[in-house]
Amino acid sequence: MAKSVNQQLIADQLQISRATVSRCFTNHPGINPETRAKVFRLAAALGYNHLENRTGKNRRNADLNRVGVLICTKVEDYLSTDYQSPGELLIAGVSDYAQLNDSSIEIHYVDPSDKQLTDESYSKIQPLRQKEFDGLLLVYPFPTHVVDQLNLLFPVVSLVEQYSGTPINCVDVDHHRGISTIIGKLSELGHQRIGFLTHDYGMEAHWAMRRFSAYIEEMTRRGLMIDPANILNVRPDDRATVEETYQKALERTRYGVTAWVCAADHQAYGLISFLKEHGLSTPTDISVTGFDGIDSPDDSPQLTTVAIPYYEIGQIGYQRLQELASKRFGSAQHTMLDCALRDGETIGPVK
Repeated sequence: MAKSVNQQLIADQLQISRATVSRCFTNHPGINPETRAKVFRLAAALGYNHLENRTGKNRRNADLNRVGVLICTKVEDYLSTDYQSPGELLIAGVSDYAQLNDSSIEIHYVDPSDKQLTDESYSKIQPLRQKEFDGLLLVYPFPTHVVDQLNLLFPVVSLVEQYSGTPINCVDVDHHRGISTIIGKLSELGHQRIGFLTHDYGMEAHWAMRRFSAYIEEMTRRGLMIDPANILNVRPDDRATVEETYQKALERTRYGVTAWVCAADHQAYGLISFLKEHGLSTPTDISVTGFDGIDSPDDSPQLTTVAIPYYEIGQIGYQRLQELASKRFGSAQHTMLDCALRDGETIGPVK
């Protein structure tokens, strides 16, 4: 017989006390925001939603009592322990800000293949279907049509994902500054043949395209050669699996590429592992950079990357949602946060 989903089950799986789980859902000020984010993440994956009696509560922010956080990803991918989840870092900032403002958040996963609000992963979310949310925060890329539909029904803020042609509020990182810093560092080390690599996620990842655009601009500005053969998985007619992408990167490395700029940290760690299996050492034989600032996996070198302030993005995103709750149809705003180079062990001078 399957276990019922309750707070004790969540506590057991996270190896924390039930009291800690309960305090997460009641916005207790003594709970670490990262712990609260882990509890919310697992609760959403298990299908558990905490319902509290709000009658008689004197909330400081009456316009934003119930916020939905929609995460567009396969649950098993989000809960994977291969790499630290950027989404979890965002949720830590969101939940901490919600706690300070005595509001509640509900996290729901939606299937990236669902393209309409009538599709299963959306329609089964009751407060979404019945328009009970006071606002929505979006994590990871969503189909543009879904974003358009949600934006008509609720105040919406997207976190680290801008949508072309859709007037949606967004809190993001300065992709251009991050990539420019990385290429500048590689150029100082003598690299000229620098490739760009990303993954195919089954839908357009606008964040990857913005980082690619920054790569093109900075390479051009510095007078460095841009070889289309060294640009992997960007063009719609040139998409490949992860294994195929890494194989192409191996071939191009043997052909003369001395450094790879990866659009995300997990891509970079995967590439480093693949190249190592084929006899290439980082940074002795090839330099590799990322973009995120997540913790390095076990047995992996510390990646040279750009650290995104995910926690701050989560907090500012929630704050912007508060503003939209009182002024719904003002002009959409894009808030860009700075990012910083994090030196690691994966780049070196050209030999």
